[in-house]
Amino acid sequence: MKVLIRRPRREVELPGRRRVRDVLKELQINPETVIVVRGETLLTSDDVVGEEERIEVIPAISGGAR
Repeated sequence: MKVLIRRPRREVELPGRRRVRDVLKELQINPETVIVVRGETLLTSDDVVGEEERIEVIPAISGGAR
């Protein structure tokens, strides 16, 4: 699978099918700090990503009201 990490911007290839949580663990990314998408679909930590798929890891940014 191809994993596009937005910050810092890099692309990583990982072999085989894996759960999102295992991808993040292998890449040493805290799952509470990012969202993971496949195309336009938000993925959960239990979703499985196939070897031929591409996902994006995007920093979760929140704003506050005054």
